[in-house]
Amino acid sequence: MIRVIIMDDEPLALINMEKKLKEFNSIEVIKSFTTAKDLLAEGPSLDFQVAFLDVEMPGMNGLEIARLLKEWNKNVYIVFVTAYRDYAVQAFEIHSLDYLLKPISKARLETTINRIQELLHLEKNSTPTLIRNKPALTIQCFGGFVVLHDDKAVHWRTVKTKELFSFLFSNLNSLVPRDSIIDALWSETEYKKARVQLHTTVSYLRTTLSALGYLEVIQHANGCYILQLEDFQCDAHDLEHILNRKMETGKLDIETAEALIQNYQGEYMATLDYPWITSKANFMNNQFTLLLHDLVEHYTAINDVKKREHILLLTIEHNPYSDKTIQQLIKHYIDVDNRANAVKIYNNFKRTLIADLGILPEHETTELFNAISVEL
Repeated sequence: MIRVIIMDDEPLALINMEKKLKEFNSIEVIKSFTTAKDLLAEGPSLDFQVAFLDVEMPGMNGLEIARLLKEWNKNVYIVFVTAYRDYAVQAFEIHSLDYLLKPISKARLETTINRIQELLHLEKNSTPTLIRNKPALTIQCFGGFVVLHDDKAVHWRTVKTKELFSFLFSNLNSLVPRDSIIDALWSETEYKKARVQLHTTVSYLRTTLSALGYLEVIQHANGCYILQLEDFQCDAHDLEHILNRKMETGKLDIETAEALIQNYQGEYMATLDYPWITSKANFMNNQFTLLLHDLVEHYTAINDVKKREHILLLTIEHNPYSDKTIQQLIKHYIDVDNRANAVKIYNNFKRTLIADLGILPEHETTELFNAISVEL
């Protein structure tokens, strides 16, 4: 049974709401209130999971009551019931589960109750994150943006829900001003409409993440949003961790780096056509290039010519216009006495530069090639 309290300053509206809820066998209305005074007196001693609150009430309105209930129990679900649309934005900022407009149909109320049942079921049956051997949430950023939960693709309610998650995830654990999000995702939309769309999308995203067992991970304060996630695996975060550890210790975690390289699918969020991605993508692609260069140095130091060649070829694939990498690859082929491949790689590189950029290889690259050609 879902334990529910109701609050409405109009007695007839309260009776009507209680009657509607009691039509559902899964609902137990444990208490109804018409005044904030009564709620403050009895509320803290009640065991309830959901609060249906009218918004327009004298004294403390529904929004203020909701904030109070969240202080008592951050996991309580809030459903606002009102005849007015004007409070939708504020309602979503308080992490409300739903916003019902009077008069409420049974079908619309059933949708809300089904969502509550689903969330409570997941809470009851979820495995505590501390005892998981493998994170349930996997996020692949290189080559696209794929989010899996228990190896199944996450379903996003709207396209914007996915984009908002990718934007907040790109700024993980950082406060992002509301207007910065609007500029990034709704730049072509009139501001007032964009703000409503943002709060609607935030609500959808919270519901999606809550259904996966990630509760209260999106916070709103002082006009900013912040996404705080734990217990997940992400290739982009693995990359940053590897490079940060190398800076701290001076040593490269070869095993983790090789695993990351093996699963590499392409450039950062390459399949997404979001204007805001460019700066972050450039940074992450440069970070990946740094890791490749570190691996080349490592394999050169231990004289593993096979792995060095593999990483150099991957580096060229990642950045086909790099004279430095071509020079390294030519020298590699000289070292392994394969000058034919050195000539081939140079000619391919030259054709690519001319076709794509209208330029020739650097002088040092050409001189290296000429030296090989004389020997041949």
